[in-house]
Amino acid sequence: MMLEEYYTLANGEKIPKLGLGTWFIDDDKAAEAVREAVKIGYRLIDTAQAYGNERGVGEGVRTAGIPREQLFVASKVAAELKTYEAVAASIDETLDKMGLSYLDQMIIHSPQPWNEFRVEKRYFEENIAVWRALEDAYKAGKVKTIGVSNFLQDDLENILENCTVKPMVNQILLHISNTDHALLAFCQDQGIQVEAYSPIAHGEAFKNPTILNMAKDYGVSAAQLCIRYALQLGTVALPKTANPAHMADNADVNFEISSTDMETLKQTKKIETYGDFDVFPVFSGKPM
Repeated sequence: MMLEEYYTLANGEKIPKLGLGTWFIDDDKAAEAVREAVKIGYRLIDTAQAYGNERGVGEGVRTAGIPREQLFVASKVAAELKTYEAVAASIDETLDKMGLSYLDQMIIHSPQPWNEFRVEKRYFEENIAVWRALEDAYKAGKVKTIGVSNFLQDDLENILENCTVKPMVNQILLHISNTDHALLAFCQDQGIQVEAYSPIAHGEAFKNPTILNMAKDYGVSAAQLCIRYALQLGTVALPKTANPAHMADNADVNFEISSTDMETLKQTKKIETYGDFDVFPVFSGKPM
């Protein structure tokens, strides 16, 4: 069963291959979503300071009915926090808000503040300070794994050249028709586990004829094909939903996409718009 499969990170920690993303799940609904996911078998729960639901996710983790150490709880430092002091304080605030003594993963949400995403100023110096705060939290046992999100190769190289602990993960937008194979290869070469957020392209995959036709050939849903694609690339898949039926469907991916079909999917024409989600920086068409 896919929910019982793990990758081993560079520091020896194990991370489930499939997790639950919680973006756009309201704080007052997050606890129930987490409990339902755990009941189905999910063990990786992904949130962020920016999601505004850390409190609810933490409540769900604490009331899920299984030992804390069986869950992999991940959050992200807000993209706007670019000093050592602000980040160190925010990690403590996250732990306090969630009611947890440690996080399994904490990552930098973006190399730049969201309103400056992918602009000329790269924040290399600031990200070194942010990374130092994550390293110190890691060394203090507050966080078991540390990493980044939305980082390009040169963003990663900046950290790699100035760190005492290497990033263990890079969480990026990755789905059929939007896969940065060069960045994926670089991360794999560096021993950095890639995590794929929005593997179903915010539902845009359901409008794609290549995806729909291939899913039909395999006797699976478009969502299942998309999640399986991310998994076969060796990434952690993080589909988001608060719907228990969708959670169960998303986890039912014990089939294999043939190498020929994987090549077809890798070359699928890029989705040009994410509809209402185009207002968010990561979906704005700026280079990923």
